[in-house]
Amino acid sequence: MSDTILVEDHGTWVEIALNRPDRLNSFNEEMHNALRGALEAARDGGARAVLLTGTGRGFCAGQDLGDRDPRKMDGPPDLSKTVRTFYAPLVRLIRSLNFPVICAVNGVAAGAGANLALACDMVLAGESAKFIQSFSKVGLIPDTGGSWHLPRLLGEARAKGLALTAEPLPAKKAEDWGLIWKALPDDELMAEARALAEKFANGPTLGLGLTKQCLQAAAVNTLSDQLDIEADAMKTCGESSDYAEGVASFLEKRAPAFKGR
Repeated sequence: MSDTILVEDHGTWVEIALNRPDRLNSFNEEMHNALRGALEAARDGGARAVLLTGTGRGFCAGQDLGDRDPRKMDGPPDLSKTVRTFYAPLVRLIRSLNFPVICAVNGVAAGAGANLALACDMVLAGESAKFIQSFSKVGLIPDTGGSWHLPRLLGEARAKGLALTAEPLPAKKAEDWGLIWKALPDDELMAEARALAEKFANGPTLGLGLTKQCLQAAAVNTLSDQLDIEADAMKTCGESSDYAEGVASFLEKRAPAFKGR
């Protein structure tokens, strides 16, 4: 396995850490392939939650620009190929997983690193963390889903402000604005993120996964369409072992033992 990521299997959930701390965990092709492989392995191995974080003093500084330096190439790089080959498939994979993906932002999250975090289902950040849409500093546009997530989470005015100015957004303000779920003291971040992963991994995974997919679908659906999706999802949930266990445990006044199916 590549040492550009670290993987810890907790049985029902998996922790993945980006591991290029000397480069602020910026992406090269090796780390892209390793991260995608680890997420696919978690999915195929029956994981019921994933926690994504970074090693060192930052979460992820986005693309390693040393790998995309026009001065070292025969001509300008085809950045659309980079997006289509690496970043877009990664976002699609995270969004398609039928279990929660938690992101613990332990420092700077810049460029594609910031938008990778936003592609996850729940984002927790240490209070010293900052989210930076750094693309405009090098003449680029927000990729990795940034141009889609930012206006939906923040509205057009704030999305444009962050994207055009590249001003850092502190974690607490990101929480206040609704960009992330929660900002925490740095020394509490990982404990709370791991506890949340454990909670999800022992929860009704089928229902959690369908909740994720329903909420994501709502971004492009009419209310009428969404009501139909809800009905279909409720049928699936109602036929599940988790629902039967949830009702039984509630009526019997005991803790549920969900199996994720």
